[in-house]
Amino acid sequence: MRSMPTLPRIMVAPNGARRTKADHSHLPVFPDEIAATAAACFSAGAGAIHLHVRNADGQHVLDEMLYTQVTRLINAAAPDMMVQVTTEAVGLYKPSEQMALVRALRPNAISAAIREFVPDAGGEAAAADFYDWCLGHNIAVQHILYDAGDVGRLAELITRGVVPAAGLSVLFVLGRYSTGQESSADDLRYFLEVASALPVQPDWMVCAFGRGETEALSAALAAGGKARVGFENSLWNADGSVAASNEERVAAIAAILERLGGFGAEGEVDRG
Repeated sequence: MRSMPTLPRIMVAPNGARRTKADHSHLPVFPDEIAATAAACFSAGAGAIHLHVRNADGQHVLDEMLYTQVTRLINAAAPDMMVQVTTEAVGLYKPSEQMALVRALRPNAISAAIREFVPDAGGEAAAADFYDWCLGHNIAVQHILYDAGDVGRLAELITRGVVPAAGLSVLFVLGRYSTGQESSADDLRYFLEVASALPVQPDWMVCAFGRGETEALSAALAAGGKARVGFENSLWNADGSVAASNEERVAAIAAILERLGGFGAEGEVDRG
C-alpha cells in the first residue's frame, strides 16, 4: 500500500474551473497544454499541480477518463510532480457524485470543500464513510476553507469523528468573497487566529485571489505555511503587471521561498 503523500511547499493551480483563454491566452485548458504547463511549473519550483480538467467545449467537468488521461500526461512530462485532483462542484455536481469520482479514480491527493461535502447534518454519515475510506487508501485530503464558518464547521466535524484528525490538511482561501475578489496578507492573520481553535494543528496552505496574491503567499511562507499559486486565483505579478505564464508566477513564489531559506541541496527549491 502506498504511503500518504505530503503536500509540497509550492503547488500550482494553473487554470481552475471558470477562467478561459479570453482571460489569458496562455491559460492551459486542453490535456497537452495542462501537461506542458505542469512540466514548466515543476522546473520553476512547484512540487504539485492542483488539477482541473475541461471537456471539449472548455467546460469544467469531474470526469474519470479525462482525469486519468491528463494525469498520465503529467506523469510523463513531470514524473516527480504530485497531482492533486479537484472535486470542486461549481454548482454542477452533488456530494455523492464528487465522492464517486474519487472512489473510481483513486488519486494520490484531492481537494474537497467542507461546505460542499458536508453541507448539513444529513450528509455527515456519507462524508464520514468517505473520509475514512480516503484515509484507508492513503489519499491525501486537503479541506478547502473559505471563512471562519468553514473553520468552525471543520473543528466540530473533527471533534465528532466525521473528519479524521490524522494527517489533517487545509487550504485557506483568501479573497474569494471579498470586494472585487482581492486578497491581502491581513486575511491570513484572520484565518490563523480562527484556526488556532482546531482540535489538531493542520498542515496548511494558502491560495489568494487577485493582485494581492504575492504578498499573501509570501506571508504564508514566512509563517511556515505552504503556497498555491497560479492563474486559477490570480493573473498578476507583485507589481500589478499581468504575468506571462503560470511558470512565471511559480518562479516568483519559489524565489521568495528561497530567500526565506526554504531551499534544498545545491540551491534547489525544497518541494517537500
